[in-house]
Amino acid sequence: MSFARACFAIALALLTTSASAQTPEQFYKGKSIDMIIGYPPAGSNDVYARLVARHIGKHIPGNPTIVPKNMPGAGSFLALAHMYNIAAKDGLSIGIAAPTAALDEKLGTQGVRFKTAELNWIGRVDSLVNMVFLWHTSKVKTFADAQKFESTLSGTGVGSTVSVYPLVTNNVLGTKFKLIMGYKGSNEAQLAVERGEVEGHSTSWTAVKVAHPDWYPEKISIVVQYALKRHPELPKVPTAVELARNDEERAILSAVMNATEVGTAFMTTPGVPADRLAALRRAFDAMTKDPEYLEDAKKLKLTLGPMTGEELQKLVGEVSNLTPALLEKVKAVYGAQQK
Repeated sequence: MSFARACFAIALALLTTSASAQTPEQFYKGKSIDMIIGYPPAGSNDVYARLVARHIGKHIPGNPTIVPKNMPGAGSFLALAHMYNIAAKDGLSIGIAAPTAALDEKLGTQGVRFKTAELNWIGRVDSLVNMVFLWHTSKVKTFADAQKFESTLSGTGVGSTVSVYPLVTNNVLGTKFKLIMGYKGSNEAQLAVERGEVEGHSTSWTAVKVAHPDWYPEKISIVVQYALKRHPELPKVPTAVELARNDEERAILSAVMNATEVGTAFMTTPGVPADRLAALRRAFDAMTKDPEYLEDAKKLKLTLGPMTGEELQKLVGEVSNLTPALLEKVKAVYGAQQK
């Protein structure tokens, strides 16, 4: 090796060592973090993401600026693929995407280009209770009605819970929901109901409560909620799991509904240095106790049910524990929505 090359190698090694020796505070100071939002503006996930973006920065060592960037597409799979394959693995990207991602990966859903358990999960803002609502002009008023009569629901991307949950209910419990696909996000899909283009929509309870607080119970009927237990604000609406008619249906629906526990969750890329990941997780934990954050969430009428990054990482990994027999049964009812 020539003297010049040797000097270059030494200088490069010194630069690498210097960068790796930076503390999280030194690394983050003066930098910005991209908040990758796998959904269009104005929906509940976007509202939650921007809430986190406003408050987490001051708890991260070095106080970086958080820059929200909407990246909708394919039921948030586009954002997940970006986080897994494209974003730099340095802790300067945080993302939010579909809570069903781990199950979609396990089932081989079309468009999955990521490994969910390899993403580094930072924390959860809240569990996610989805439901189906029908406009007051629809003849479908109850779940029993939904099993008797066809009703049209506005749909978005294939991987979105907006589409997944109603079709799973069709395949397991015999409802007759017909999805009209192509809406750009839950906010637009809700407006389609109001305009009379469709009879109803499946989305999170929070999305409806935030966007249209005057709708329930005067203008809409909520016929089922997708959760492992009833939301305290919807005590009279049955869960899909409760409506199971036998142990097999209950096991299938419970496996799919586990996504409600993943909920509104945030992650960073694979390969982030351990000290930066720890800094992001502890910043998230501190944010969930911050009075200004809590007051902001209250003004937005958002519900909160935080979970640490470590707990969330374990929960995402547990999807891999589905038995092969149960996985095949879930795939039979879940995979039909991809066709």
